[in-house]
Amino acid sequence: MSLQVVFVHGIRTSRTMWRSQLAHLAARDISAVAVDLPGHGRRMHESFTLAAAMSTIDEAVRDAARRGPVLLVGHSMGGLLSVAYAGGESSPPIAGFIGASCTALPRGTALAAYRFAARTFNALPDQGQWITNRVLAATLPDDTRQDFAAGGYAFHTQDMALRELAALDLLTDVRRIRVPLWWINGQYDQLRGHEKLFRRLTPHSELIVVPRTSHLVTAMRPRVFNALLDLAAATLQHGAQQAS
Repeated sequence: MSLQVVFVHGIRTSRTMWRSQLAHLAARDISAVAVDLPGHGRRMHESFTLAAAMSTIDEAVRDAARRGPVLLVGHSMGGLLSVAYAGGESSPPIAGFIGASCTALPRGTALAAYRFAARTFNALPDQGQWITNRVLAATLPDDTRQDFAAGGYAFHTQDMALRELAALDLLTDVRRIRVPLWWINGQYDQLRGHEKLFRRLTPHSELIVVPRTSHLVTAMRPRVFNALLDLAAATLQHGAQQAS
């Protein structure tokens, strides 16, 4: 049975943020799928709820697990949701997990400030699209610059999703993750706040900080992130061979 990879996107964006990674894995004959969470991408018309988001991840993982061991990869909000999923009481059928740009606890003043910023941007005439475009143009290479926007931006979903994230009990969930685990953060990532805590609670994990990179590590330095995908894939494939 061959390795399967399931990607979960961050807030506002969609499955298209993973286009570089999907192309990279396809070239290596590794099967992969990127989901759209409710309220995002092709599901923009749906309401975001924690239950629906977790169900989306579970359905994709269980479908992939029928074909081989699963590497779950989540970024930002998708990473936080995937932490909750990977550390669920039911021990989901994953063989490994990459949490990218998600070593922060969505609570307290930090979450309140994030929600305030989101509402402020949404109140602008273009919902802050001009600022977003300028930031992406200044930080992302040409070949990945359009990936975050290609599936549309879920501006209307953002505050609702942030509110739902506050219900997660990540300190409990992260302790239950037993599979091979990699935390990947950009050097200038705003969600690095609790990376040492996450690393301490998962002593079997690896913490990798990518230099000269922001929160958008998957698109800002795609070759580096894809190399880390290769590392995780090789680790899981070797483990599967050892077990067989």
